Amino acid sequence: MSDPRPTDPLRAWRRLAGDRVLLDGFHALKHALRFGADVPMAVAADRAAALALADELAPDVRERLAGLLTEVTPEAYAALVTRPHPTAVAALAVRPAREAALRRLAHTPRTAPVVVLDQPRNLGNAGAVIRLAAGFGATGVVTTGTLDPWHPTVVRGGAGLHFATAVQRLTVRELPPGPVFALDPAGEDLRGLKLPDDALLAFGSERSGLSAELRARADHLVALPMRPQVSSYNLATSVAMALYHWSAGQGG
Repeated sequence: MSDPRPTDPLRAWRRLAGDRVLLDGFHALKHALRFGADVPMAVAADRAAALALADELAPDVRERLAGLLTEVTPEAYAALVTRPHPTAVAALAVRPAREAALRRLAHTPRTAPVVVLDQPRNLGNAGAVIRLAAGFGATGVVTTGTLDPWHPTVVRGGAGLHFATAVQRLTVRELPPGPVFALDPAGEDLRGLKLPDDALLAFGSERSGLSAELRARADHLVALPMRPQVSSYNLATSVAMALYHWSAGQGG
């Protein structure tokens, strides 16, 4: 059988890169493969080292990696990515269809909440939230505002776990159905509430909090426990606390 990997990987990469999702690093590629991503191309500056990492950390996708990974020079690898990853692995994946993600977000009854990031600003924070949401089995992560949740920096921060949940950018008016529990210091203490499976858990931006439009859409304002004179939690920390509270209430 002939080797399906491209003979000119740089040309093949540039031909494919336009509308594909950049998977930056071994772990992003590993997770994308585990959760069904269509990955037409992957490169490594040291193919043997990448496969050894797979033997150690991801034997379940080792054979697929062996079929995908094309070795390129370190210089060629560095030319393909903005910030070279320590594992020197990168790949291109097909972005999931928007229509399928919207159906998943809108389907009821839901068995897990949707996380809503209202006008987030920090790409790394958004990626960390998506990684958390995937770990908790959330139905999806929705962003409002201008931040692209599929930006390469967000995908890097999410370690490729965009493919494990539904990730979309919507307006507040387009949010899926369900009661909105919006996090706000003036809200009711989270510890006294049970968060339903069909909840939309909404978090304001790192600097300005909830937008007026999202606040008007909220059914409940909810506050996280916080010591006086502490200004705020990191966005991903806030999401983790809310998702943990939800999961603990489900008994699982």
